[in-house]
This record gives sequence, structure tokens and C-alpha cells, in this order.
Amino acid sequence: MSLPGQFSDPRVITLFGLLAVSTAVWLTLSLRARARARRDDRAAGPLERVWHPQESVPLTPAEERAFGQVVSRLSLGSPGRLR
Repeated sequence: MSLPGQFSDPRVITLFGLLAVSTAVWLTLSLRARARARRDDRAAGPLERVWHPQESVPLTPAEERAFGQVVSRLSLGSPGRLR
């Protein structure tokens, strides 16, 4: 059974065939790489926790006030705008 019109040209059929094969190969390789990356991430275990000085050092009242001022500037004011 031949295809009608311009699709009966063997070059067009070959082009579509190569496109289909290359797409299948690309999908297969990318899915394998993604699965391998996930497997490697799980094998590495959880990330090491980074210690931060504010976890164990209490802030002075001046530091707390400065932090509060920064947070209040970053909080949303009138309809969705930063102050």
C-alpha cells in the first residue's frame, strides 16, 4: 500500500522514520539518566545539616529590633506591595 502524493517519496518516509527512531532513543536515554540520578541521590542519603550560629546564640535586644525592622519592610503592605 503506497502513500498518496508527496508522502510516497522514499526520502520523506526515511526522514519520518529517522525522526521517530531518534525521538525514541532520546526519550529512552533521558529517562534512564533521570532514573540513575534519582537512584544516586537516594543512595547518597540525606544531606548533611549545616549549623547556623543563630541556632545556639541568643540575639541581643538591638539585634532583634534590627531584624524586626527588616522583616517589617519585607512584609506585604497595601494590596500585595512591599513597603
